[in-house]
Amino acid sequence: MYISETKVDIRYAETDQMGVVYHANYLIWCEIGRSKIIQDLGFNYAELEADGYVSPVIDFSIQYKAAIRYGQTATVRTWIEEHTKLRSTYGYEILHEDGTVAATATSVHILVKKENFRPVSLKKINPEWDAKYVEIART
Repeated sequence: MYISETKVDIRYAETDQMGVVYHANYLIWCEIGRSKIIQDLGFNYAELEADGYVSPVIDFSIQYKAAIRYGQTATVRTWIEEHTKLRSTYGYEILHEDGTVAATATSVHILVKKENFRPVSLKKINPEWDAKYVEIART
């Protein structure tokens, strides 16, 4: 299983009055991780959009384990959990500097034509990208 990693320095603006990271920021960090794994694998999401396709989220699930605070650095680990004909599921772990799990999450995406939001198979528009996801998917 291929895992992409990226670091996120926790900024003051991402925290609440208690100095704990506000829960919605974890979703942003997962998106940073998703963009990073796509880039690490040699693909370009911006080119996909330029070709008239987008990949909306149809489900997102997160479990919070241990709070992260201002001044810390988090590591976002991202992998392909599952890849089917029309759906790609990304898995995430957000870790403290000592490796403690702060949160786990999954996001499910479909690929659609931008003009009409009709689903399309990644295999149809980019067979190489599809094959890579099939190869490295956890399940």
